[in-house]
Amino acid sequence: MKIGIPKEIKQGEYRVSTTPGGVKELSQLGHQVQVEKNAGAGSGFTDEDYQKAGASIVDTAEEVYANNTLIVKVKEPLSTEYSLLKEDHILFTYLHLASSLPLTQALMKSGATCIAYETVEKTDRSLPLLAPMSEVAGRMATQQGAWFLEKQNGGKGVLLGGVPGIPAAKVVVLGGGTVGTQAARIAAGMGANVFILDVNFSRLRYLDEVMPKNVQTIVSNQAHIEQALFNADLIIGAVLVPGDKAPVIVSAAQIKTLAPGTVVVDVAIDQGGCIETTRATSHKEPVYEVNGVLHYCVPNMPGAVPRTSTMALSATTLPYIKQIADKGWEEAANANPELAKGLNVVKGKVVYEAVAKAFNL
Repeated sequence: MKIGIPKEIKQGEYRVSTTPGGVKELSQLGHQVQVEKNAGAGSGFTDEDYQKAGASIVDTAEEVYANNTLIVKVKEPLSTEYSLLKEDHILFTYLHLASSLPLTQALMKSGATCIAYETVEKTDRSLPLLAPMSEVAGRMATQQGAWFLEKQNGGKGVLLGGVPGIPAAKVVVLGGGTVGTQAARIAAGMGANVFILDVNFSRLRYLDEVMPKNVQTIVSNQAHIEQALFNADLIIGAVLVPGDKAPVIVSAAQIKTLAPGTVVVDVAIDQGGCIETTRATSHKEPVYEVNGVLHYCVPNMPGAVPRTSTMALSATTLPYIKQIADKGWEEAANANPELAKGLNVVKGKVVYEAVAKAFNL
């Protein structure tokens, strides 16, 4: 199969979908790979690296889309890329369609087969292609939160771990999945007092067993959320409903009760956000204030650490890319239920239930 790797154009996005090592494996299987010029530069991979791995280099994204069947990306197509997608394309990337009707409509109009990384799902309900970037985003959430808590960055001027005799910061993590677990682990390691809220008792039991003593687990309901938010210094939104729009669990009224300089990091912003006052930002302008509370809502957080992120992403997507390239999407999806779960748009129709419900399709 002919496989195209375009350069990512989302603001602050330096990842590339496949490493030269991945390209080499695909080439050795007999597949033809085209890479857009400088697509890997942000992650530290040169055009020469890709050529040595067996790829050919083209100057423009238009050429990548025109010459190839399987288009492998990192982030969803932006409006300038919509017209490049055609009926014979297979698009394999993060899509997060439930948070964007225009993107959903554009993919339907294109007629392309669109497979979303984030809804590829194993029988144990785990999300193998979302997990590595969730791990990165979770760890970054605490890192960024600690940075913006510093006074010169607009925060309270609170050190996450405190010092002897002075209380550590209070960190509230909403959601105990991959993002929340990684965020809590980093915050705990920095010495903060951490509270994780989740609706899943089994998950809370597990976290209670594996987390250090400065992490408390709390069953999530509105009363407990309000109690946890009291005097919070850093709030990390990490709620996920696979493929669906994130539920809003913190209201604008609750944000008003927070002290000025409190920091909110909403990692769920890719799926619309789980805090009412959040809206997508960018790496260039990552924060804004609402009632004195700093909001960090960058939807492509792992793009800031592209070397790590690209290697982690490519390693997990490559087996699925091979299946699609070897068999075509229909045979590959029939043979692998995990990949079938990734199908979001096929021949102009939304085929993933949560997305269809989000837009009454």
